[in-house]
This record gives sequence, structure tokens and C-alpha cells, in this order.
Amino acid sequence: MDTPSITDSHCHLDFPDFEGERDAVIARAHEAGVRRMVTICTRMRQEPQVRAIAEAHDSVFYAAGTHPMSAADEPMVTVDEIVSRAKHSKFVGIGESGLDYHYTAESAAMQKESLRVHIEAARQTELPLIIHARDADEDMARILTEEHRAGAYSCVMHCFSSGRGLAEAALDLGFYLSMSGISAFPKSKELREIFAAAPLDRVLVETDSPYLAPPPHRGKRNEPAYTAHTARVGAEVFGLDYAGFAARTEENFERLFWKAAQWKAAA
Repeated sequence: MDTPSITDSHCHLDFPDFEGERDAVIARAHEAGVRRMVTICTRMRQEPQVRAIAEAHDSVFYAAGTHPMSAADEPMVTVDEIVSRAKHSKFVGIGESGLDYHYTAESAAMQKESLRVHIEAARQTELPLIIHARDADEDMARILTEEHRAGAYSCVMHCFSSGRGLAEAALDLGFYLSMSGISAFPKSKELREIFAAAPLDRVLVETDSPYLAPPPHRGKRNEPAYTAHTARVGAEVFGLDYAGFAARTEENFERLFWKAAQWKAAA
């Protein structure tokens, strides 16, 4: 029986953790049924290297933006810069952007400015915004809602591990929540309950590799193949068999990341 197909909607294949074995990592993902990966560029100056990885592998797509933790260290990106880069056929999402007050609260003002730039780029390109949120739930919900009222855009709350309030605010705007390895940690019962209350047609899966490996690999380097472990937990959360949950998350991914779906159809 064929392994059900899933997509790792968020990983970082350009990180040095994968240097020298990127081809093997991608091959292991395919063996595990992970047929597509979206690798995320977190600093715009590194976009050419991330783009090259996507160009070298049929199954890899990419997104680019300025990570909130880098907002103070990088030149402020412009809407035009993002929109221009987004013309590439394998550029499928905007970000990751967002707010992180856990480690970098001192740059909150710059993070907010950068976030609004990314939102406008998402509007103009009609590509999904990819959001990183940590210890900033109130500001995150407020800005996403304000901006959505000013003009609609699509969005995924990547590696969602925030509180119920932010989950409900995002879902009310029609956004998606992505399950990472955190969702599979034994102590993440409350987070699994938040996902269980979400509409199934608004859920994605990801690794955020090389970080946050799910059991049984917790504490080790994560990689896209391990999306399957998180997806198995997701299936349990929604009371589905693995094939059924995998099929639903694939539908969700293709609806949100429409450009990746179109590229597959044209390939």
C-alpha cells in the first residue's frame, strides 16, 4: 500500500544543520510520504540561496521575508522588494514575519512595522502570509484583525503554539493553523485541544526543521520526513485514520498555497 502524501508546509533547508546532506534529507522526506516542502527564507538577503534550493528540487518550494527576531538587524524590507521576488514560479508565500516578544521585545516597534509591510505584500501578491507569533498574542491578534479589515489577505499561523484567544482570532479571519512537533509533545494537551476545536479544513502540518522534532526524535535535529510523526498525532486529534487526515491537510495546503498547487499541475 502506498504511503499517504503530506506536505511539510514550513522548514528551513538552507540552515547549516543540513549542509552537505540536503539531498539525503529530501530523499528521506519522500520515503516518508512528504511529497512537498516549503523552505522558508528568514532574511531577505539570503533569498538567492533559498531560491536555488527550490530550483534544484522539484518537490521544494520557498517563501521569503524578514523574521521578527531579525527585524532590528536587517534593513527594513519594502513591499516592492517582496512583490518583485514573489514573481518566481516557486515563491509561494510571504514571510515568515510576525512578532516575537520572548527574546526580542526591545524591537517590538520595528517588528510591527515589518509585519505590516509583509501583510501589504501578501495583499498585493495574493500569496499567504506566514506568521511567527511568540509571547505577543494580544498585539498579534489586534494587528492581523486591523489589517484584515483594511483589506483581505490569507495567512497561516505557522508552528501554532499560542493561546486559545489568538487561535480563535485567526480562525475568525479565515486563517489557518499549522501543527508542528510541539503539538506532539506529551505535555501539549491544551494545544491539542485548541487544534481539536479548529475546523479541519483550516489545519496544516509542518516541521519547522531543524527545530522542534516530534517524538520519537525529540531533542535531536528535526527534518521534513518527521512531518509524518506530527501528522499521525493530528489524525488522532481529529479522530481520523492517517490517510484521511493526510488527504485533508493536502487539500488545505493546496487551497492556501495555491501557487504550489498550480506549479504541480503545470509541471
